[in-house]
Amino acid sequence: MSEQARHEAIAPVSRPEEREGAARRRAEYRYRFPRDARKLGGKFSVDENARRLLRFFYLERRLSQGLGSWTLAIPEFEVKIETGRHIFGHMDAARRFRERLHEQEKRLGEIDAFRDEGIDLFIEEALSAADAPELLVGIHQVAGRALETAYRHHIDDTDPITDAPTIRAMRQILLDYEPMLSWAGAALAAYIEGGVEESRLESWRWHLAKLLASIGGVTGADAPGPRPAPLRSEARPYRRGEVPVRDCRFATFANTGDYNVADGEPRYPVGSYEDERLRFVRTQRDEVDAIEAFGTFLWDIRFKDFQAEYDLARITWDECRHTEIGHHSLTTLGYDPFELPNRLTGSTCRGPMEPAYAMVEINLFGEVGVIKTIGGLIDEARRREDTLLAHTSDFIRSDERTHVRKGQHIIRIMSDLGIQELEERTRELFTECLVSLGAITPDMDIFKLSREELERFVGE
Repeated sequence: MSEQARHEAIAPVSRPEEREGAARRRAEYRYRFPRDARKLGGKFSVDENARRLLRFFYLERRLSQGLGSWTLAIPEFEVKIETGRHIFGHMDAARRFRERLHEQEKRLGEIDAFRDEGIDLFIEEALSAADAPELLVGIHQVAGRALETAYRHHIDDTDPITDAPTIRAMRQILLDYEPMLSWAGAALAAYIEGGVEESRLESWRWHLAKLLASIGGVTGADAPGPRPAPLRSEARPYRRGEVPVRDCRFATFANTGDYNVADGEPRYPVGSYEDERLRFVRTQRDEVDAIEAFGTFLWDIRFKDFQAEYDLARITWDECRHTEIGHHSLTTLGYDPFELPNRLTGSTCRGPMEPAYAMVEINLFGEVGVIKTIGGLIDEARRREDTLLAHTSDFIRSDERTHVRKGQHIIRIMSDLGIQELEERTRELFTECLVSLGAITPDMDIFKLSREELERFVGE
């Protein structure tokens, strides 16, 4: 007889008078609370639970990184914004799994160091999508659906009492998954209705589903199937885009950072409240370029530090909200948001730049610049009873303060250089870029924008 069988065969020592007393006290108890119908028992040991959760953690982390790498290359405005939200959704799921694994006595360093070649192969292939519709197919219809199903099965199969924290974590993750997958399905339907060939997307979905099956699925517990061939990522290793793209609804400009110059003539007297108000709202709409910046940073520093990745993912989501604030504010002010040209200057310069310098520009120049000026704008908006601007900019100010604070840790992860050296080199690189775009003309052989000029010129 096995040790478990011997243990389960031990008869209880129950005394009749004690059992009768318990029954009597229970009958006399006045309250009839809902009965706990859960039962002890589940398919997974702690070790097997941890093995699966570690794969889930890694998949979620990689999905977030991968979506970040595509933010520059997605043209469609709505898809770019939604992708920024999903970047955080997946990274927040990774955080929940990381915390649960740590509760089950795995060291954080061990969790963060986990790698899986099969998962890496799948992610690289999914990122080798030909366009944004194919990207959505791989990330959502293949990986996302498979993870959603795995989480629901895990909730059903694990012990509902001993492993209740895992169940809670998965249910919270699924709260994000439901709208993500629903949106992706509707977005793909829109692509197909707009002329994208459905058979191409279905072929890509089938290819990636076979590849996922070949690594044992998202749990790694399935019998591996045959690997499809050929793989795009083996023929040509994946590289993120460097050039910001917009859909055909946008008119764009990169040869200046000044909206009045780009517009041909000012819409309001330069320096007036009306001028500054419109500039601020347009800047928020154009923080679509900040989605691109922080998304690509997440990819560029992948695996260096989990907290930095998490903060970048969260900031990316914040920038999605800022973009939406600007877009909706323009509509509320009476504009068609697409009638106002979109500034590409920042993303055009940052796209190919080393992440540390690009991060310094957007964090220490762009966001710090906003903090320096936004207080006065809010005060003036309140004085004029401009409730729209006062309301939205108040929330934006609190976000920017948080971003600057979190940015200090991210910059330290990105580079060993001191802040002063990083600032100096960033000013040089951005000046060179702006000269190459024709946005500014140097007055001397050695020319470098001042901090104040850079804050004003490409302030986010």
